[in-house]
Parts: sequence; structure tokens; C-alpha cells
Amino acid sequence: MNAAVPRWCVLIPCLNEEAAIGGVLASVLALGAPVIVVDDGSDDRTPAIAAALPVTLLRHGERRGKGEALRLGFREARRQGYDAVLTMDGDGQHLASDIPRIVAAAARYPDHVVIGARLRERAQQPPARRRANAVADWGISWACGQPVADTQSGQRWYPRAALELVELPAENFVFEAAILIAASREKHLRVVSVPIASRYHGEFRLSHFHPVGDVTRIALYTIGRVFHYGDILASHRRSRGAPVIVDDVPAR
Repeated sequence: MNAAVPRWCVLIPCLNEEAAIGGVLASVLALGAPVIVVDDGSDDRTPAIAAALPVTLLRHGERRGKGEALRLGFREARRQGYDAVLTMDGDGQHLASDIPRIVAAAARYPDHVVIGARLRERAQQPPARRRANAVADWGISWACGQPVADTQSGQRWYPRAALELVELPAENFVFEAAILIAASREKHLRVVSVPIASRYHGEFRLSHFHPVGDVTRIALYTIGRVFHYGDILASHRRSRGAPVIVDDVPAR
């Protein structure tokens, strides 16, 4: 592990991922990374598969949404003394092979949120999802007051300052937007993107993300944050006036 990188772990929230979770966990564990899994009330074999592997497994007795799963995982990571958390989904769309590049970017950009941004092979994204992501990127970048690529990616590096926002009052997929906005506006963190592939074909189950409903909830929250922080026109100019920070250095 790079000495410049703080003590970190991988956090995987999951719901009914029995088809992929075993392979995802095995690939992450092969890197030697500690793993926290939060099962959000699955009714399939997901928790049993995770429990058979050397990970920290936390469970919700009933479904409480991705936001609460991430919140529980952040609390556990802080309890175990980790200074940073790398999140990824459990359905196989995020690859463990991208983790070293994300961690290396975090070392080059301390005190930044690092997003595994799906900038490669974007033609694989379903058109409705691509349009929804573009709208979300525009609005959330405005609320952040800085340009952010792929605000809907769940593969992210959160430094300690971002983890301190664990109690933000936002739920489900809105939580990921909320923590990105608050990290930008209240913790003054910048965001850097590490290009990863868009992966939508193959063995993945249907997404829990609903382009219409979830984007509507994210949009309403984001609009509220834009007005909450004020300086509306200046924030928009900052979100459009500079290029996205991209770190595309190959892993060594």
C-alpha cells in the first residue's frame, strides 16, 4: 500500500446480488483490501455468500435504501479506524481492477473525492440512462460549484472529510448526490475523475436505480441545495467554466 494513502477500506452496499457478489468480493479480496459489506435486507443468498468470506458483514433486517446502507457502512468504517472509504456496487458493474488506479489518484490528489467515472465505452449505456445521467451531472455540478463527471457512479473514494458528512439528512440514491454537494460546498473538497468503462450488458440484474423517479428526487434535492447555498449564478459559472479534473494514469 502506498505510504501516501491513508488507511482505507472498500465498502459494498448490496441488495439481492447473489449472481455477482461472490465474484465481486473475491476480486476485491485478491487485492488485499479490507471489505465491509452492508446487505440492505436481501431475500436471496447474498448475505450467506458474503458471510462465507473474510469480510465485515452488516445487515438491515428490512430494506432501507442505498443511502442508509452507505451511512451504516461509513459509520462502521470510522469505528474501525479507517480514514477513507472506496465504495463500489455489488452487481459486477464496477471492477476491482480499477481500484489501484483510483487509490493512486487519491494519493496524487489528497483531500479530493475520486470518482470512477464511466467515460469509456459510453455507447453501452442505455439511451434513457445516458440522458438521465447528463441531466444529473449538469444539476449536481451546479450545486457543487465545480464540474463533476458521472455524478451517478457508485465507485468513489471518500476521504475523511467526506466521511464526516455521514449524518446528512438524505436517503436512497439522493444520499450520494447530497454527500458530493456537501463535500464540495461545506468541506471545500475538489473532485477528480478516473475514467472507467461503462458496463451495462451481460450478467447484471435490473438496476435498482429508476431514471425517472430517482432523477426527479435527485433534481428536487439539488435545486434546493442550489438555492440553499446561494451565489447561484457564480456557482453555475464555476461549474461550467473549468474542465473536469481527469486522472488517467495507468496502474503500475
